Amino acid sequence: MKVLFIGGTGTISMAITRKAAAEGHELFLLNRGKRKVEGLNGVTYLTADINQEEEKVKELIADMQFDVVADFIAFTPDQLERDYRLFCGKTRQFIYISSASAYQKPASDYRITEGTPLANPYWEYSRNKIACEDYLMKLYRKEQFPVTIVRPSHTYDERSIPMGLHGDKGSWQNVKRMLDGKPVLIHGDGTSLWTMTHNSDFAKGFVGLMGNIHAIGQAVQITSDETLTWNQIYQTIADALGVELKPYYVSSAFLDGCSRYDFRGALLGDKANSVVFVNDKLKTLVPDFVATKRFDQGARESIAYLFAHPELQVEDPEYNAWCDKVIEVLEKAKKEIKEDF
Repeated sequence: MKVLFIGGTGTISMAITRKAAAEGHELFLLNRGKRKVEGLNGVTYLTADINQEEEKVKELIADMQFDVVADFIAFTPDQLERDYRLFCGKTRQFIYISSASAYQKPASDYRITEGTPLANPYWEYSRNKIACEDYLMKLYRKEQFPVTIVRPSHTYDERSIPMGLHGDKGSWQNVKRMLDGKPVLIHGDGTSLWTMTHNSDFAKGFVGLMGNIHAIGQAVQITSDETLTWNQIYQTIADALGVELKPYYVSSAFLDGCSRYDFRGALLGDKANSVVFVNDKLKTLVPDFVATKRFDQGARESIAYLFAHPELQVEDPEYNAWCDKVIEVLEKAKKEIKEDF
């Protein structure tokens, strides 16, 4: 197939790019050219900033037709309006990467399917994703624009260690706290359910949807089937580091109320909610899909990669001081209440 990825070098899209190239697809990456995918043959780079250079992009693709176009970097409906102008009549399938954070919060049922309502009052990011989905589905119904919507949840790769607070790209400071024997903040009591999906597994599902006529007009979530508590997630990371986990539990509402970080969206609108993803729809569309990377395996790989790349070991003194302050204030409050009663 002839495939165009808008983006193609991020956490999710990098693995998809590698898998699509390995399967022999004729692959084009449209991005600013700041990052190349190493070790791939048969990939053509179209260098342009689609958010700033629509006319240049139009010229680059003027004589091209695609079987699949996938946009990994659109976050608002106006960006999809641009995509529609550029690719209407030029692709047999348009795949949009939405987000599982768009699902109803608070959840009415911990079991999440594509039929779960979309509504997230806590996070503008998620509301924008919902608006994007609404826009595309209207195009599908009214104009037969060949849309497939994909909803990832918490997806990671070897370059990041996913955590509940200040995780992914900022995870080194949490790792350093563990290595230094300091307490690590965990939202709630650590027993809510969560799903971590390695990007190599996500890529299997995504590539299986490419060119799949049964996926047109559908929204499909792609996640692992492995469900973990946050206690298990942090314990797995500590075990991989070879250190003792010292958890310090703080309510998500308190964390949101006393920080400058986007914990209202990322916690109350996402990670603080128990979710178990039911991937029956994906497995019907892609019968051979199996997520095979357990979190303990992926965590060990991520930690090894982090230690092998010192440039990723970026400390965050402000976040570290904030963690210490939260613990100090709560311990003081506990002591004062005990003394008064």
